[in-house]
Amino acid sequence: MLARCVGQTIFSINFMANLGSNRAQALKMVRMNVLADALNTIQAAERGGKRQVMIRPNSKVTCRFLSVMMKHGYIGEFEIVDDHRNGKIVVNLTGRLNMCGVISPRFDICLRDLERWTNNLLPSRQFGCLVLTTSGGILDHEEARRRHLGGKILGVVSLAPTLTYF
Repeated sequence: MLARCVGQTIFSINFMANLGSNRAQALKMVRMNVLADALNTIQAAERGGKRQVMIRPNSKVTCRFLSVMMKHGYIGEFEIVDDHRNGKIVVNLTGRLNMCGVISPRFDICLRDLERWTNNLLPSRQFGCLVLTTSGGILDHEEARRRHLGGKILGVVSLAPTLTYF
């Protein structure tokens, strides 16, 4: 009887150990799209009322996308922290971001179709921008129109409208 109890105990310990390793594997996040993960992290922190958010891992596309967002005032400044691994980005949030996300798959957009895409994806002309990857770099849709460049659409960013009463 003692051997049987010991055997059951060993079985239950092994079962719990396997269950714990499966939980650890389930908690690991598989990063299929680094830009999508970064924008989801920013949007979740913005909805939660945070002032700063840390994004991991760092990529050139993410940094350039954030530069476009910072240029238009959707986010504050951001700092790239090099930890000799994948790197981190610390973003200061302004509290004015309404929506940001990637467009997947990355559709090709020629210059004449740019107006149709902006009408379909943005809430208004004055409250958002499309971010494109072009031969001239990662640009917003207005800069791409000024430079007469088409490209692939990366994502969309929309600003929360501020109401002013006169």
